[in-house]
Amino acid sequence: MAVFSAPSFDQHELVAFCEDRSTGLRAIIAVHSSQLGPAVGGLRMYPYADDAAALDDVLRLSRGMTYKSALAGLPIGGGKAVIIGDPSREKNAALLEAMAGFIDSLGGRYVTAEDSGTTVADMAQIAKHTCYVSGLDSHGGGDPSPYTAYGVYCGLRAALQQQRGSDNLDGVRVAIQGAGAVGSHLARRLIEDGATVLVADVNPTLLTPLQVLGAEVVEPASILSQPVDVLAPCAMGAVLNAETVQQVRASIIAGAANNQLATPAQAQQLADRGVLYVPDFVINAGGIIAVYHQRQHGGALSADAESTLLQHVEGIGDKLGLIFKRAAQQLCPPHVVAEAMAEEVLLAQGRQAATEN
Repeated sequence: MAVFSAPSFDQHELVAFCEDRSTGLRAIIAVHSSQLGPAVGGLRMYPYADDAAALDDVLRLSRGMTYKSALAGLPIGGGKAVIIGDPSREKNAALLEAMAGFIDSLGGRYVTAEDSGTTVADMAQIAKHTCYVSGLDSHGGGDPSPYTAYGVYCGLRAALQQQRGSDNLDGVRVAIQGAGAVGSHLARRLIEDGATVLVADVNPTLLTPLQVLGAEVVEPASILSQPVDVLAPCAMGAVLNAETVQQVRASIIAGAANNQLATPAQAQQLADRGVLYVPDFVINAGGIIAVYHQRQHGGALSADAESTLLQHVEGIGDKLGLIFKRAAQQLCPPHVVAEAMAEEVLLAQGRQAATEN
């Protein structure tokens, strides 16, 4: 498999592959940057169409983690891992043990956590065989999705403030694509604050609890084109491509999914249509912020520590306010500004390291 010539390869420090025939494990770990600290990122399990799709996903996700941590002010780098397979059919203890061995073999260059297709229980299973894992209940951690959802909620309100001059959610219409852990938490918060929520998911069982709360269920195929104020992609990435950006009827896109843009060109296409696209790697940083704080304390968070964590997550809104301001001044999409700001953080760290040496 060609790595250096892969479209999403971006000077990654490490790309490692593992195949374990006894368990059926086929996995890739990508470390994009450890400039700010050890690379931390989730472990995704997904039935990719082919190996090239898995490689592209892990390369893009790990790069996004670098930028996410940099703009969140975290002293950690960007990494990601993917297992090629259907988690509902192929995930088992032996496969997770083999994955733990793969992670452990890198000696701490990559620290894993929960992601799509894996759970807190899976992290506990992996932790039996390697110490390079976060998001464990026993470590005062657990499911980071409520914090990811809270960060998206804060970022969504910042976008409303930018677009409308008010972050009041009463009567605001929001379409959420994906009712998983993050999407459902976000929907509940929005409904509590008076928003009208439309939601879609390929798994109908996830929709019933939200319907009870007042959410309107729509077909997955039509969620991107709903006439709403805000579209919140909270499922898989690359949902905004050259075709689908023309279908969007929302004036704001603010969701939790990683890599929502199929290519960088979609950022400008959305801007040309007057759609405010909130950079995904900024708005969805609540989860990695939570993982960092929980790992730092190494136990159940005290009330003060929890308050500090929430304040850090709430800072996502302030960061986005700065990004929106710069984007308006520079007449370019917020996504472009956010990437440049992340690069500024990495460059400053590089200069400091060079000075110290």
